Amino acid sequence: MTKTIKVLLVSPCQGVYGGMEAFVLTLAKFLATQTDCRPRLCFKKVTGFELQPQLLSMCEASQVNYTFVDKGSHALAQQIIWSHVVHGQNTSPDVIALARLFDKKLVLTIHNRFISVGLLHEVAWRLGAKLAHQRWYNSNFVWNTWETESKLAGSSRIPTVSNLPEGVLPIRERSGFTFAARWIANKGLTTLVKAYARAELNPKQWPLHLLGDGPLRPEIEQFIQQQRIPGIKIHGFVNEETKAQRIRASRWMVIPPHTQEDLGLTAIEARNVGVPCIITRDGGLPEAAGAQALICQPNDVHSLTQLLKTAATMSEDEYKHRSEATRLELEHYLKPLSFYSQAYHQLSELIKVELTSASNTK
Repeated sequence: MTKTIKVLLVSPCQGVYGGMEAFVLTLAKFLATQTDCRPRLCFKKVTGFELQPQLLSMCEASQVNYTFVDKGSHALAQQIIWSHVVHGQNTSPDVIALARLFDKKLVLTIHNRFISVGLLHEVAWRLGAKLAHQRWYNSNFVWNTWETESKLAGSSRIPTVSNLPEGVLPIRERSGFTFAARWIANKGLTTLVKAYARAELNPKQWPLHLLGDGPLRPEIEQFIQQQRIPGIKIHGFVNEETKAQRIRASRWMVIPPHTQEDLGLTAIEARNVGVPCIITRDGGLPEAAGAQALICQPNDVHSLTQLLKTAATMSEDEYKHRSEATRLELEHYLKPLSFYSQAYHQLSELIKVELTSASNTK
């Protein structure tokens, strides 16, 4: 008889629906469909926590048992005691300590590159990662910042994803470029707008769609007005369905950050609907964007201008090849959600072996 594995998905949380929350909710909903898995969601409040309605509604819609707890709390300990396997997001010391204290199997998905803020911090966080039975890094870039000299047994690259847009539009129905990110300095939006202005492309055939919002919006809007740049369409924040529609209808997704991106989910979203990417060589982004991406150095207006021109003058045959290939290659890059349930059961087999060994020594 197959054992039902109780899996606790623990994630630090500021109360907003972001990438990490999207990942654990997607995984929890999948696990709930598996007869041999029983998931729970545990959101650990971090400094500045303020629960937003969108996150609460997404939790309710998941129909998975969920709770919000304080760090290092009795409530967190009770959730961990309930579980067979603890799947933590990043290397929260309290989650790691409690999981090992109560002898639970512990896996960590590490989303962010390692940043040292002092020797004590570095020793504590690297030790915490080593205490996990398995470590799943979001990208090779992130992995290499944590395990710099040699790779630990039980470590691997497992890119995280949430619900990806589906459906590939015919190429004749696609046009222009799309940018989708928060409008902050390190996302490369200023560089992109300047590059688009210099490229002087036909604004009807090659519009630039800007999705998102943020502190840079007044500056960007003023620049567009002053320079009288035609072809730029500002959409602001949009819901997931509208975002997916906009990506599908694009010829190219443009992702030009200079921030040491840990992964680059937008690139994966675009590739899943056959839209190739124009990117900068930034952190884990080249991994996420794949072999069919056009790449330049970060924060380089001239190089990005040239890539926009290259994309606009590319032959139909070459574009069709890149569009089809980037989607097919993505299938080999990503792991199906079933990977996680299989991994939890492999850890469960270790639990059985350990219990059997313990009883035999009595």
